Amino acid sequence: MSKEYGFATRQIHGGHIKNSAGALTTPIYQSSTFVFDNAEQGANRFAGKEDGFIYTRLGNPTEMELEGKLAALEGSEAALFTASGMGAISSTMHTLLKAGDHVISSKVVYGCTHSLFDEGLRKYNVDFSFVDTTDTQTIVDNIKANTKMIYVETPANPTLDVSDIQAIAKIAKEHDLIFVVDNTFATPYIQQPIQLGADIAVYSATKYINGHGDVVAGAITGKKALLDQIRMVGMKDMTGSIISPFDAFLVSRGLKTLDIRMEKHVKNAQRIAEFLDTHPQVNKVYYPGLKSFAGYAVAQKQMALPGAMISFELKGGRSAGEKLINAVELMTLAVSLGDAETLIEHPASMTHATYSAVDLEKAGISEGLVRLSIGLEDVEDLLDDLDQALTQL
Repeated sequence: MSKEYGFATRQIHGGHIKNSAGALTTPIYQSSTFVFDNAEQGANRFAGKEDGFIYTRLGNPTEMELEGKLAALEGSEAALFTASGMGAISSTMHTLLKAGDHVISSKVVYGCTHSLFDEGLRKYNVDFSFVDTTDTQTIVDNIKANTKMIYVETPANPTLDVSDIQAIAKIAKEHDLIFVVDNTFATPYIQQPIQLGADIAVYSATKYINGHGDVVAGAITGKKALLDQIRMVGMKDMTGSIISPFDAFLVSRGLKTLDIRMEKHVKNAQRIAEFLDTHPQVNKVYYPGLKSFAGYAVAQKQMALPGAMISFELKGGRSAGEKLINAVELMTLAVSLGDAETLIEHPASMTHATYSAVDLEKAGISEGLVRLSIGLEDVEDLLDDLDQALTQL
């Protein structure tokens, strides 16, 4: 599809595959395997000499349409969908890294990402340095002879740290390193890492890309040659982390409204962040849309909007945070993010419970930190709920 079309047009029409029945919506191709016309065709497809479907673990028409749609939104050569966000990350790592390699990673990453890096991959002699990637000099200072990759979450989960993608991409290129960005919090509507110089962007498509809390999925975008390698090595042979045709259908449906959902999510989040920033019970607010936030200037440069994730610390620490979480009535106590519902959680004991106490401190994730995923409700109702809960403190 032409890149000259606007974002909304691409999210609706991008990647569309015509079907023999002429259905407006691409059907769910709920088939594990595909029929060959003859033995020669089967052999050619397995040899990569002929395009076509073989087996759903290697590709499926429903999945292909979704991948085309996301690639059109990212402005990337290709996209690949997986069974989960961790499937996307682990398939990428298992393809591109080998024993003896070194990776520079953001010090603040999703809890399971941290476990994969710090425990899972270290067992295979892959070394990691968890550093402050908002400081580009720190990245340069940690590059070794065996460094293979820079991995960045921006905005980071849950502290919302914002790293300069363009500046890091320049460093990666100068040192011949692979640069991977987790863009889950921002989405392609707000931030496009590939356009900013990253080699690969990964997503938990469970979150905003789907947006309805009914699918677990992941995604990878980047150059076709890299993604073909990840599909045929990391995903096909090592993780087997394929998205099902039905889940691909649901994500494709959710993706068609990404722009209008994100506009409302962010509009609500800005109001709530400003409310929290002036509340006497709140000690600190982490939100890229606040001028007082450390990453505000970089966010303004590379993000179209500040996003809809907010973290904050209450003056009473963890005890106050637990009281607040238990006192809200409209907000829902649950992990994950990007749903229509506003979700509230405690990172240190929930999404980042895999971190040790020492690692939590190094990452700047305090025991009193509360994380909000702002939903699509009427913002006045959300403000009233927070106000009544804070009053109880």
